[in-house]
Amino acid sequence: MSAPTSTNAPRTGAQAVIADAVDPARRPDVLFRVRREEGQQVSAWWMVGGFVLVSTAVIALLGFVPGGA
Repeated sequence: MSAPTSTNAPRTGAQAVIADAVDPARRPDVLFRVRREEGQQVSAWWMVGGFVLVSTAVIALLGFVPGGA
């Protein structure tokens, strides 16, 4: 039995993905992660607005539950 030869190929699939990745923030299996330039962060008001919108929708839908107050 011969000794294993040394190659530059990774040993696992995960290492292959990391080795072949150009920009991990734009991998096709990551849906919502976006790398932005410095100073181009999303405004916190988008998060506040999203929270208010989802909370309002949940409260409105709870009005359709029978036996509520």
